[in-house]
Amino acid sequence: MMEFTEGVYTFYVYILTNKNRTVLYTGVTNNLHKRLQQHKTRSDPKSFTAKYNVEFLVYYEKFGWIHEAIEREKEIKNLSRIKKLELIRIQNPNMDVLDDLFQLEF
Repeated sequence: MMEFTEGVYTFYVYILTNKNRTVLYTGVTNNLHKRLQQHKTRSDPKSFTAKYNVEFLVYYEKFGWIHEAIEREKEIKNLSRIKKLELIRIQNPNMDVLDDLFQLEF
């Protein structure tokens, strides 16, 4: 019998916004630092986040299993904008940019 322990990998479900906080984008990644850098540098210029200048981290959750992270991402994506804002404000009442938590250097 094989035993799995949580914590071997870390996955993040995150929500980004733009400068005016008018757009919300939800994603999942195993490397939040790298993924934020990709959003900020617009590595895919045709992407939704590049088109709407979505680059500021306002919310994230950590998971030890990818399937749990993907399931949570889907749940959040299905929420109304009002529910997403309520979720964000539980962790981040002022919707501050949380990028500094990951010591981003650009």
